[in-house]
Amino acid sequence: MYYERILEQAIKKTSKTFPAVLVTGPRQVGKTTLLTKMADKNRTIVSLDNPTIRSLAREDPGLFLQRYKPPVLIDEVQYAPELFVYIKMYVDEHKNNGDFWLTGSQAFQMMENITESLAGRVGIVRLSGLSNAEVQQTFHGEFVIDMESLIKRKETSKVMDANDIFQRIYKGSMPRLYENPEIDLEQYYESYIETYITRDIKELTKVADEMLFLNFVRAAAARTASNVNFTELAEEVGISSPTAKQWLSLLVTSGLVLLIQPFSNNALHRVIKTPRMYFMDTGLCAYLTGWNSPGALERGAMNGAFFETWVVTEIYKSYLNVGKNPPLYFYRDSNHKEIDLLIYQNATLYPIEIKKGTQPKNATRNFSVLKKFADAGNGQKALAGNGAVICLAPDVIPIDRMNCYVPAWVI
Repeated sequence: MYYERILEQAIKKTSKTFPAVLVTGPRQVGKTTLLTKMADKNRTIVSLDNPTIRSLAREDPGLFLQRYKPPVLIDEVQYAPELFVYIKMYVDEHKNNGDFWLTGSQAFQMMENITESLAGRVGIVRLSGLSNAEVQQTFHGEFVIDMESLIKRKETSKVMDANDIFQRIYKGSMPRLYENPEIDLEQYYESYIETYITRDIKELTKVADEMLFLNFVRAAAARTASNVNFTELAEEVGISSPTAKQWLSLLVTSGLVLLIQPFSNNALHRVIKTPRMYFMDTGLCAYLTGWNSPGALERGAMNGAFFETWVVTEIYKSYLNVGKNPPLYFYRDSNHKEIDLLIYQNATLYPIEIKKGTQPKNATRNFSVLKKFADAGNGQKALAGNGAVICLAPDVIPIDRMNCYVPAWVI
């Protein structure tokens, strides 16, 4: 079964305004499947996974473009960076929007080449794993805290209880797992990690010790939904803090880990500066941390961290899927006052707390700290907007005039 992807509309729009479109994201999230489905019969489709074709692209990129003429879809384009200069020459001569559709998984090398060669000529869109909305085949747009919008989302979403949500969290977001339910999850993620390390990491960044790097990935997974602490990560794995920083950067740039930055302005002098870390795929995270069933995960010590990770990444995907940069932050100060997530739009901060309960009490108590931003001088004002407590509530329920409970399955 093919799951329709929300990003399709953003790709169509980008293709109408740029000569080249690059769809990037972690491996196996469906980039090739999506663009192949979208391609009409006039578009040539070629993959650089084929060693013979890859050799041609690297050794004679001009001849490659004669053989595979635009409009063309070039899959795994990062394997032939030599192509980028020739693509630039072609688009500068022909000036046809949408001539080149490109996919690539290894963003940390490819983006450097794209920036140098195709600046201003390529529109970049990011694809992540399936969102809950895509699994349900409901399409809402980006998540915003507006009562009318939330009620509309609720009316078209499938109701999920705690068991349903942790089934989804445990399974993760890789499209293949939904297209073929018979796949063994443990074998799939074991293969995924092996391929990721041997191809994306070892070949491109020359990580010398694969097992040490795998231990680092597991240590990072165990810290999902926590503030980054390079010293702790380094000590646990037995590496230096600079190495831990470099390796975490690899996880971020390859799309496995998301960093949410703290929000601050000139009015705040006691805000924690370190980012918050989330694994983008909760199924992969569950595999790496050793949970063997959805029930064990729901009852386990990490259930809150996994629930928060799922909610944050679902909100993040809701922006990516419409081609927007997610305007997401969090707040924590030295007094340990914390707000899990902030949506910052139109000079307004919309606070979100994430709780694994039906109607958690006092969940909005820290929202009052946002008054500091509204009172800031030097043009650094940010108004406090409506807030939400995303939880296991059965409905969108007002808490007070500004805040409401929002069922997690609505996002």
